[in-house]
Amino acid sequence: MRKKRSGGGANWMDTYGDMVTLLLCFFVMLYSMSTLDQQKWIALVESFNPVAEAQHSGGVGEDTAAEGLTQQQVDDDIEKLYQSMREYIEEENLSTQISVTKGDGYVFVSFDNTVFFEGNRYTLRDEGKVVLDQIAQCIAEASASVDEIRVLGHTAQEDGVNPNDPTADRFLASNRAAVVTVYLQEKNIVDPARLVSVGYGEWRPVAENDTSEGRAQNRRVELLIAGLNVENGIGDDIAQYYTMRSGESETAGGTEGDAGTSGSLAQAQSGSGGEG
Repeated sequence: MRKKRSGGGANWMDTYGDMVTLLLCFFVMLYSMSTLDQQKWIALVESFNPVAEAQHSGGVGEDTAAEGLTQQQVDDDIEKLYQSMREYIEEENLSTQISVTKGDGYVFVSFDNTVFFEGNRYTLRDEGKVVLDQIAQCIAEASASVDEIRVLGHTAQEDGVNPNDPTADRFLASNRAAVVTVYLQEKNIVDPARLVSVGYGEWRPVAENDTSEGRAQNRRVELLIAGLNVENGIGDDIAQYYTMRSGESETAGGTEGDAGTSGSLAQAQSGSGGEG
């Protein structure tokens, strides 16, 4: 008598059921993707592609910062920024420690080093934080028109004959500029991409180093606040960076006169700046 096979006959049903379940999961996933929030999709793409993030934020060849602004509005904001800083300095009797000047499309602020730091240190003093809080508030009111803020750190040559040790000198200037930059960034007044710190060391003096008064003038921190040039075909400072980095346009690295805001920045740094 032939024996009956046990089990096995329904094995194909198990496989079929697994396949149907997988298909169901697949179509549910497709449906969920079809209704994916646009911002979530953008965030997903940017997490895999940093360049896409720059493009989305206007970093690559897209002047989104100036969208909806006219040059007159930008110029008015820069003028208001200059006036508000002047009023603050006068009201607080800080004219011996802080000076502010205005040029074509920029505001230049120079701080005596004692406003922010002790000698040979780069820890921000509490009194300096109070000053920066007010300066940040002034900038915030014009933030939509700001192209770039450069924080410039300077030291003085202690020996009138021999230069400072270059490592200590450069690091001190750079660290001081970076500390002020970080403090401003934490105030969320502008896009962090528009904040730049630069350490010049002793190499851009505004006075002689053979007197204590001259050295005191050379030890300083400065802010160079440039307004947008909405008519500049290259774009704002962020767009210019990505254009120059990719080499897409020879004009991006042009002369000071034809680079819009970059020309204003170079002009501001070519002279004595905020010491006037």
